[in-house]
Amino acid sequence: MNTDTATFAAGCFWGVQAEFDKVKGVVQTTVGYTGGKTEKPTYKEVCSDATGHAEAVQVVYDPTVVTYEQLLDRFWSMHDPTTLNRQGPDFGSQYRSAIFFHSPEQEAAAVASRESLDKAHRLPRKTVTQIVPAATFWPAEEYHQKYFQKHGGGSCHI
Repeated sequence: MNTDTATFAAGCFWGVQAEFDKVKGVVQTTVGYTGGKTEKPTYKEVCSDATGHAEAVQVVYDPTVVTYEQLLDRFWSMHDPTTLNRQGPDFGSQYRSAIFFHSPEQEAAAVASRESLDKAHRLPRKTVTQIVPAATFWPAEEYHQKYFQKHGGGSCHI
């Protein structure tokens, strides 16, 4: 199987992972930290809002089953991309909305998707979602992986 990788930040990574795990064609998801300056950050360090990392989900998917554009559509629908450094009760730069692209094609698709969303005026404000190159992705501690599967619960997203 040929796979691609996508990385998204949309607030609490537990809910983001749970949402992407529902998508047919998604082969694997991993929660972790990316976009910051500290090597091998811990959850406690990231929660301090001092490392610059976002809570993110790395999505490995089969592009013959689900397209990157379909993953982008799912990303936009699972959170509020108009709130800066905040999702629901969670606030801080670690909860920012961001797309970490892995190729020029992903960058172009993400930019086009964001522009289309803003032009459609479906949201009360313009999106504040960052679209930036993928950086080192540090997997989160094991107890964060598949959190809702392990502990029950629904989702922490809209």
